[in-house]
Amino acid sequence: MNTQSAMRWLPPALYALLAAVALMLAATVNGYYVFVLGNVALLALAGIGLNVLLGLTGQMSFGHAGFYAIGAYTVAILTGQAGWSFWLAWPAAALVCAAFGLLLAVPALRVKGPYLAMITIAFGFIVEHALIEGGALTGGQNGLMGIVQPAIGSLGGDRGVAMLAIVAVFAALIGYALLSRGTWGAAMRAVKDSETASESIGINPLAVKAVAFMVSAAVVGLAGGLYAPLTGMITPHNFNFMQSILFVLAVTIGGAGSLAGPLLGAVVVGLLPEMLSSLEEYRLLFFGAFLLVVLWAAPEGAAGLLARWRRRAQTQGLAPRHGAMPTSARSRRTLHADALTMTFGGVRAVQAVSFTVPPGAVTALIGPNGAGKSTVINMLSGYYQPTSGNVKLGDAPLAALAAHRVARSGIARTYQTSQLFDTLSVEDNVALGMLRGRLGGLLASHRYLAADVRERARALLAFCGYEGALDIAAADLPHVDRRLVEIARALATDADVLLMDEPAAGLSREDKTRLAGLLRRIADAGAGVLLVEHDMTLVMGVSDHIVAIDAGRELAQGSVAEIQQSPEVRQAYLGDEAARRAPAARHRPAGEALPPEVLGVGNLTTGYGANPVLHGIDLQVRQGEMVALLGANGAGKSTLMRTLAGLHRPAQGGMHLQGQELHGLAADRIVARGLVLVPEGRQVFPGLSVLDNIRLGAFLHPEDREARVEEMLTRFPRLRERLHQRAGLLSGGEQQMLAIARGLMAKPVILLLDEPSLGLAPKIIDELFEALDRLRKESMTILLVDQMAALALSLADRAYVLESGRVAAHGAAADIAQDGALARAYLGA
Repeated sequence: MNTQSAMRWLPPALYALLAAVALMLAATVNGYYVFVLGNVALLALAGIGLNVLLGLTGQMSFGHAGFYAIGAYTVAILTGQAGWSFWLAWPAAALVCAAFGLLLAVPALRVKGPYLAMITIAFGFIVEHALIEGGALTGGQNGLMGIVQPAIGSLGGDRGVAMLAIVAVFAALIGYALLSRGTWGAAMRAVKDSETASESIGINPLAVKAVAFMVSAAVVGLAGGLYAPLTGMITPHNFNFMQSILFVLAVTIGGAGSLAGPLLGAVVVGLLPEMLSSLEEYRLLFFGAFLLVVLWAAPEGAAGLLARWRRRAQTQGLAPRHGAMPTSARSRRTLHADALTMTFGGVRAVQAVSFTVPPGAVTALIGPNGAGKSTVINMLSGYYQPTSGNVKLGDAPLAALAAHRVARSGIARTYQTSQLFDTLSVEDNVALGMLRGRLGGLLASHRYLAADVRERARALLAFCGYEGALDIAAADLPHVDRRLVEIARALATDADVLLMDEPAAGLSREDKTRLAGLLRRIADAGAGVLLVEHDMTLVMGVSDHIVAIDAGRELAQGSVAEIQQSPEVRQAYLGDEAARRAPAARHRPAGEALPPEVLGVGNLTTGYGANPVLHGIDLQVRQGEMVALLGANGAGKSTLMRTLAGLHRPAQGGMHLQGQELHGLAADRIVARGLVLVPEGRQVFPGLSVLDNIRLGAFLHPEDREARVEEMLTRFPRLRERLHQRAGLLSGGEQQMLAIARGLMAKPVILLLDEPSLGLAPKIIDELFEALDRLRKESMTILLVDQMAALALSLADRAYVLESGRVAAHGAAADIAQDGALARAYLGA
């Protein structure tokens, strides 16, 4: 849900009316119901505190009963043993809890998800048992009694505490509303949606989450500080694990991240058991069943459901259709990469790469799969610290800075997979980028909501070509609009250099043309652009300078023409020239009938979301053939393989295996029919032994399994030496052999091999392709995708060349090796 509708589905006047009604009830109902009302108010107050952590930053906590206990015991001890006034002890309880919240944040910030939940559970148990062992200070198992209740004018006792709790709830709601609609609230939502992207616009996720922990703990501490005088006595068992669960339920049922959510949730969780009290032992059963129904019907909670209905009736503002890039009047600095080296363990992913990205120009960084391009971008943007080498922006060194500090220094970036803040609106995404991580006061919003900031955000969106709604949640955007908004957000930081990691991935040809124009306009406006992209037509058409790398080493630098003619670059993309000119295709005697078709694909179209990746693919593989499927990264090769294997559903078109339709079959049924995929990246089961991995390949065909295992070990002798080792400990080449062996155990009619040479050393690649050549000579039917075009063509009978999801050329391997379409697909030449 977007920022505004999630917070304000109830008008302020209604909140004021609710507060008045609650206060009137607290002043008039009898003593027991005053106590119940007070407990509901405290549950709501604690829920508001937890909502800061759970709803805004997405950090789960099952230990907030610990803060509730600390707040209660702080008030009880200070008023009872230290003689403090309640009005001093109560805010002191909030401060003490905030300090404990910061202490908990230190270990908690290192983990996420279930591990964070486990740490918070442990915190709750530690607090509970510390109170038991606290001796005279905490009263041990017996707790503390006779806690002084504050007097509020003529009101005292439970009634006065209940009314104070109600006032505190609505004051906390106001504070939460100001926090959520302001700069810090937007930053917290951004961190919840994508910590990586938040760093790229200068936000420090660790600081944001630490503040969220402190604020959340302080508010829950205020609730605990009122619980002590409301009950008059407290024991450690009042603050057990189930109390933390009730807090989480109150937030979840009401709607995490919404303003009214904790209030609604507290009413349900606090009052429903009372309403079901006549059912005696069955009330917990009915209560649990009701909670399950609510969570199933409205996973966003009650407030989220109401907000969704309200959004359907809202009109949405549209971005202006034209705009110039609003830039600050200053000179831009040059980005210098000097001898960058990155080592992971004993593997050098990048070695001594040097280049510059000058302002006002598009510099492209190209290379085959696994060349180290993304690693270079991650070093330049601060996500990796280089093992050696320097990064400078102008004269300012950046290599030792964290990612958010690099972003503040003037480096912006986009990602291979767009990373927007999905719960923020389109305009909010861009406006937040303008702050570059400088968030101001906790409740501040003037910079984030300022008219000039919003006007510039709309101008940037228009400059990037975005023409959709401004207040729509980013999660609802189609793929191409996500790309445009991400670029606009990066430009909002007013960076000197924009790093773009495969911005054209998944775009149509028309959208790629518009993207090329946008990149040119960005450079013409004065910013430097470093482009990593596999669409060579786009790269060659827009770049001023190109840097080519392979296996982490620099191959060449120069103009488009120089790179296209570079022998080193052509070898990296197309392979050895001699091999490419001499494919070893089998020759069929004249007049011999063609083998029967094994796999047929007709007019296949598929994609992700509304954007097709493959367009009308026609492909045929005959019995005993090896067919190579070639093309640059992003051409759609792996998508086609996944679609054939049933891992991705086609939008239209047909797929036949030995005359049987595959469309609509689940992946396991397709494997049972004989189409077996050896996926990109090996995908072995790392925790199982080599032997168990091989045996699992025979899951659908267990007959004569052990004999076939022996056959695989004979085919791949290295696996016999590692037979009882865990597969995760094998080298990359050994894992690839294991993956192929596992695939062969499934008795394939046709074997799909997706990038078997990816990331392997040349010697291992030669050994692997020798094994594939043996399979080919045994008349195994194979459809091969591999970045080593020359080697693939040297084994294949026929080949298809894909470009932008379409078949650009097909024919005999010898003919494709000489066809200019192959060079155009890989190098745009």
